[in-house]
Amino acid sequence: MTATYDLAQEAFAEWGVNTEAALAALSGIAISVHCWQGDDVGGFERRSGSSGGGIQATGNHPGRARTPDELRADLDFAFANIPGQHRLNLHACYLDTSETPDRDQIEYHHFTPWVDWARDTGLGLDFNPTFFGHAKADDNLTLSHPDAGIRDFWIEHGRRSRDIAARIGTELGSPCVNNIWVPDGYKDIPVDRMAARQRLWSSLDAMLAPAHDPASMLDAVESKLFGIGVEACTVGSHEFYLGYAARKGIALCLDMGHFHPTESVADKLSSVALSIHDILLHVSRPMRWDSDHVVLLNDDLLAMAQELVFAGLLDRTRIGLDFFDATISRTAAWVIGTRNMQKALLRALLLPQARLKAVEEGLDFTARLLWTEELKDLPFAAVWAEFCARKDVPNGAALINSLNRYQNSVTSRD
Repeated sequence: MTATYDLAQEAFAEWGVNTEAALAALSGIAISVHCWQGDDVGGFERRSGSSGGGIQATGNHPGRARTPDELRADLDFAFANIPGQHRLNLHACYLDTSETPDRDQIEYHHFTPWVDWARDTGLGLDFNPTFFGHAKADDNLTLSHPDAGIRDFWIEHGRRSRDIAARIGTELGSPCVNNIWVPDGYKDIPVDRMAARQRLWSSLDAMLAPAHDPASMLDAVESKLFGIGVEACTVGSHEFYLGYAARKGIALCLDMGHFHPTESVADKLSSVALSIHDILLHVSRPMRWDSDHVVLLNDDLLAMAQELVFAGLLDRTRIGLDFFDATISRTAAWVIGTRNMQKALLRALLLPQARLKAVEEGLDFTARLLWTEELKDLPFAAVWAEFCARKDVPNGAALINSLNRYQNSVTSRD
């Protein structure tokens, strides 16, 4: 322990906060890092296609991963600069095989190199069926498409994704979260929203019908407010999936970019938790819309982390990231975003929760405001630096140098 940390420990102790307990709690929180930041949501299918579905990665920074091996090398570097033990969130379009299966033909063996790598590195894996970037998604309709043949294609893709996720969870001994997001919606005002939502509901029922052991796989569904090409109506709205998840007893995914700019995901957590047991978070940063900017240590992130801690939701919530920025180093983006999520959680863990709740319950709102403002001056950075040192990862100038060196080493990629 450094002298700086010793002083910080004393400062927090004056507020009744045990920094060692906070560090221990943070060590146990795994963040699911998203693979698609590393190659601009391209994937490795040996078929033609584009991202589509309102998904856009802006920029052309040098060094994009072009192969699964390059992507894993970039991830190895990123995880080496992120303290703690974490997970990788894998999309179905990131299969690693010389075969050319269509989406309704994918199998576990198409992903075994990822599972072998995760096992060797001690990572958990999560999974996502890919309902975009395909000819049968060109209408921005998949599971809610009027054509039963197209719906059946996507239902089969979803079933196979669930099978793969369950096998991954079994192989790694850690439940694999299988998150379902579809881009379905309409650019202009529809006349029959009910029919589309009934088709989506029925398709989900068919896709989720095969039972899987929750010790191996956890289903989640993800809503969205709107996207490019679906400005007028998103079939899988928040209300739709909230009701579906509650009725079916599955997890609900809340993406920080998938709501109106004035809505707070932090405020939704306690409300959702009363009717949904398992929650999945996609941590992102919208800028006027779902623009998926790299996560900053800003008020939105701090509020969400505090709600997770103060509402006692950490054990029921899987935290994942979801941003893709090709205007900056892709590996640096992973490191910056993940570390900021961890910093926000640490700050929440370092607050005197019992005291703050007591003054609020006593209706002393002056004390609540005064305390929360004064607490901002506590030396959080010194505790974070201690965490990084104990996990043997760089911090400050050393981190910047590490990120720059790696970026320079990959700039020659086409």
